[in-house]
Amino acid sequence: MKKELTAKDILGDPAYLAISYGGYRDTTRDIQPTVAQLKEDMKILAAMNVRILRTYNTKLKHASNVVEAIHQLKKEDPDFEMYVMLGAWIDCENAWTAHPNHDNEDAEANAAEIQRAVDLANQYPDIVKIIAVGNEAMVKWAASYFVQPWVILKWVNHLQELKAAGKLPKDLWVTSSDNFASWGGGDAEYHTEDLVKLMKAVDYISLHTYPMHDTHYNPVFWGFLEEEEGLSDLEKIDASMQRAKAYAISQYQNVADYMHSLGIDKPLHIGETGWASSSNGYYGPKGSKATDEYKEAIFYRHIREWTNGKGIACFYFEAFDEIWKDAHNPGGSENHFGLFTLDGQAKYALWELVDRGVFEGLSRDGNPISKTYGGNKEALLKEVLAPPANKGMAVNH
Repeated sequence: MKKELTAKDILGDPAYLAISYGGYRDTTRDIQPTVAQLKEDMKILAAMNVRILRTYNTKLKHASNVVEAIHQLKKEDPDFEMYVMLGAWIDCENAWTAHPNHDNEDAEANAAEIQRAVDLANQYPDIVKIIAVGNEAMVKWAASYFVQPWVILKWVNHLQELKAAGKLPKDLWVTSSDNFASWGGGDAEYHTEDLVKLMKAVDYISLHTYPMHDTHYNPVFWGFLEEEEGLSDLEKIDASMQRAKAYAISQYQNVADYMHSLGIDKPLHIGETGWASSSNGYYGPKGSKATDEYKEAIFYRHIREWTNGKGIACFYFEAFDEIWKDAHNPGGSENHFGLFTLDGQAKYALWELVDRGVFEGLSRDGNPISKTYGGNKEALLKEVLAPPANKGMAVNH
């Protein structure tokens, strides 16, 4: 009989790659993907050695259907393996209105989210291995809904108490998935007593790092240096992407350093990082020139090599493009973070897997898995822009 694996066993094991997953195909989440569609996606992800999925909320049918899809696949093939980090969405009082109250929570909605997560973890203990309380729920730029750390702490403690009482699987891990700054790796305004209590209460810390966003918001690492002016465009890109990787590593390290300064020793994994392949806004041709499939592929390779080498789990954001995220702006970067397009084309990051035949016989909504740009790298490179010069960047020798 196979050993029942726990979050502790699988998080950070390169044989169990992690990914953020939403199976939505439409411009609204009111149209839910079917279990059959989700099963199709699970098979595609399993073919690329993804074994842990991250979901974001329990209110919509998507989360329970994902778990049910995995359950069915396991019944059809006992060797099929897929686990879930189940997200419970947390909102402040009056979230998503003109007057959110960030000092209080939407207690009724949050309690219902948590209860659904508990029910799913108990119903599918072989699949649900982690519950994440909140998604970017403490970072202050999440202006529509963020809460204070005491809210997250309250629900983490509630789940830990249920575990202690035998009302949740004893090996289930509980965390919150949030921006590196929310975990103390940035501005000191986040260094609060409740955050310290939260760091002690979770089973591990799940942090987010997004260098791509900071090619616009904080471009300290982005662009080519004066001494790189004579390089080819692709060499300038490679140098900038190396710095983007170093920037992500530094944010991870900042959280680790803060945690250790408090005398806390917990596993530290990446709940989200990613790089969009297209943007008609801040990150595209008229902005930082950061987004295309070529740079996305470099970032994906860098992040997987670093995290796999260090035994860090990375829930890479994300598996498939989702067009509901910026429904009114089809060219918006939020719609283009997937490693696959909506119709199942593998972006440049995954072309090598297509060449190796790992997706043979698999399809998404009737479309076999093929390469973007018809597999023509020259056509792809025509849309790739070198980053701008960065005159103000400090040079590290």
